[in-house]
Amino acid sequence: MEKFAGTSIVESLETRFKDFESGLNGQSKSPVHEIRRNALDTLVKKGLPGPKHEEYKFTNLTRAIEKNFDLTAPLSPFSLGSEVVKSALIKGLDAHNIVFLNGRFSPEYSDEIDVEGLEINSLEAALKEDPEKVESLFNSEADFKEDAFVALNTAFAQHGLVIEIAARAIIEKPIALYFIGDSSKDKLVYNVRNLVRAGKFAEATIIEKFDCFGDDQSLTNVVNEFSVAENAHLKYFKIENDSDNAYHISNTHVSQQSVSNFSANTFALNGAMVRNNLNIKLENEGIETYMNGLYLLDGKTHVDNHTVVDHKMPNCYSNELYKGIMDDSSRGVFNGKIFVRQDAQQTNAFQSNKNILLSDKATVNTKPQLEIWADDVKCSHGCTTGQLDEDALFYLQTRGIQKEKARAILLTAFASDVLENIANEAIKTYLEEIITERLEK
Repeated sequence: MEKFAGTSIVESLETRFKDFESGLNGQSKSPVHEIRRNALDTLVKKGLPGPKHEEYKFTNLTRAIEKNFDLTAPLSPFSLGSEVVKSALIKGLDAHNIVFLNGRFSPEYSDEIDVEGLEINSLEAALKEDPEKVESLFNSEADFKEDAFVALNTAFAQHGLVIEIAARAIIEKPIALYFIGDSSKDKLVYNVRNLVRAGKFAEATIIEKFDCFGDDQSLTNVVNEFSVAENAHLKYFKIENDSDNAYHISNTHVSQQSVSNFSANTFALNGAMVRNNLNIKLENEGIETYMNGLYLLDGKTHVDNHTVVDHKMPNCYSNELYKGIMDDSSRGVFNGKIFVRQDAQQTNAFQSNKNILLSDKATVNTKPQLEIWADDVKCSHGCTTGQLDEDALFYLQTRGIQKEKARAILLTAFASDVLENIANEAIKTYLEEIITERLEK
């Protein structure tokens, strides 16, 4: 094997894949498993991203994995009680709750869902009961050839969800996916694959929340594939407020059809190292896309947000706003790309990244990118990085507000642009409480 970044990891994964394959019985001959094999072959040929890899030059996940994890180790059972599981749920949120423990679907803690127009099944069960549906969704949006961690996830994909929202179905309650890990006795490593299809004129909200309990380290590798049909409306929330020892990799790929509406809201609030890739393709006309993100970091937390919006057809609109607040020795990374193809005339595309550094040791690397091949468009992109406004801070103090409280007021106001678009009060309140508590320390 040619030497490249993560060679030892890939070599060990080849051995693990043989064991994984032998336990699949008849499924090892399925089209889905053929995709798994191809993904592993890609991983073997290309390896994992090294420090010279342009897309990962500020976030060396390969080195972190080599140093901290054995990807061939067996998965430890979840040993924590029901009180821990309940503590991870968002208080006051009326939702269809789906719970995963150490990456595996838990019928015990998940709701029994009987809603017209909504079909939810674990990926493991769907591969056995309805393999043709899985085949139509699996690897349809996320291409394992483009990212090594998508390839890793694809090669070992077995656990996750298949969610299908029927045409014209309006799902009133959010679908909340809770991924709860136990690293109290050993290190935890798992892959999750979620496949979501929203039919024509369908409406739904999907929430992902990640928590790991324990002093040891954890590594989560998640791939989401969203297919949003004509005139469908889909809202997506991703909440990461994990332990200080949590490493998290996420690849979310979305395709939108004509006159559809998709909004992604990403909140990265804690963890050791977090990488979020969000890729959205606007495949037809009249599409609206919204991307909002907030990263609130302290300690040594490292969060890297990479986004891509690909305008392929005319008369579409996208708006992206990411904001970061970094304290202590934390590090934020933002790379946002907008592509406007030659056929995408009359495109409106906007991107903004704004950051505040609260300490001399905190850093941010930001790179907004805009590539346009059409001529009848309205597009803008930009970034700002600075410190807290000392004049505004002094003004609040002259009004009798203590310095720490005044600082929290200004930072909350800075983050409010991202929060104000959240219509669900329980989600909004949950996030506001976390942010307020952190900022008033």
